[in-house]
Amino acid sequence: MRALIQRVREASVAIDAEVVGSIDAGLLVFLGLEPDDTLEGGEKLLERILNYRVFGDEQGRMNRSLRDVSGGLLLVSQFTLAADTSRGLRPGFSTAMAPDMAEPLFQQLYDYLSKVHPPSAGGRFGADMQVSLVNDGPVTFLMDAR
Repeated sequence: MRALIQRVREASVAIDAEVVGSIDAGLLVFLGLEPDDTLEGGEKLLERILNYRVFGDEQGRMNRSLRDVSGGLLLVSQFTLAADTSRGLRPGFSTAMAPDMAEPLFQQLYDYLSKVHPPSAGGRFGADMQVSLVNDGPVTFLMDAR
């Protein structure tokens, strides 16, 4: 499981020009699922993200978490994060979790996130989404659940 995390001033996701999820200041998280990923591992990763200190304190140091600043979290499924890019000129997707397994896992993770961090929103699994954001910093991190 891979998560690309971006600290944002605002972010939204639209499908067919209809906004289906949006947040003000917080984190935009793109989530890529791999075949061996589990709900337990995903919940641990989400907890780490919620507590990861990427927001500035009074001295401008990254010492505050999303929970500390009561920021929003926009969760977007992105299978391309699980792509094999180690060789050639085209990504391979055999390293990504099959959609029929990934969709329910992504939904379970989103449901968990909604319970433990209510200022959350999400995209729609498998949809052609347009994501808009204002990256704050820019601050971007890639996390693995391993």
